[in-house]
Amino acid sequence: MIHRKNKKKDLEATVDEMRNFALNYIEKYAPSKQQLKTYLLKKYLSFKNSSVNKSSISDLITVVLNDLEQSKFINDKFYSNSKAKNLIQRGSSINKIRNYLIQKGISDKYVRETLADIKNNNEDQDFFSAIKICKKKRIGPAREESNRSLFYKKDIGILARAGFDFETSKKIMDIEKDEYIKILNLL
Repeated sequence: MIHRKNKKKDLEATVDEMRNFALNYIEKYAPSKQQLKTYLLKKYLSFKNSSVNKSSISDLITVVLNDLEQSKFINDKFYSNSKAKNLIQRGSSINKIRNYLIQKGISDKYVRETLADIKNNNEDQDFFSAIKICKKKRIGPAREESNRSLFYKKDIGILARAGFDFETSKKIMDIEKDEYIKILNLL
């Protein structure tokens, strides 16, 4: 009987310790639920603590994550919206935002909601994001007129790697310098 009480105290101590690790990580990085789960798994699998069975660590992590989610310390919907807003300000394409959120373990439901919000707020978000990329990397319409034709393929490739489709990239590359400057002034 004493043996069971000690195990229970060890589990309670482990849950409290795990919650403290999670809160410190949340304070420092503002992660998604999946990122926090991965962090805690790595943290506890590296421990050589014999008092806790390693197969029960996953269950304990789930308990801690559910508790943190109910107390609103972690919220994947908020994470999805805030990261998407941040990526839009940097000039990321909708494809890049989608891939980033999926990579971070955000559920498909929240990813779809976030992308729908982006499209509702601005119908042609990719166009304006591509303009920001051109300004940032000095490509396409941001280049001098004499060099634009020489670097056309390279600039299309840069936009493609940034996640923009060919139609958007071509539309950006065909913009005249004065129109580009007018669009920049609007942003």
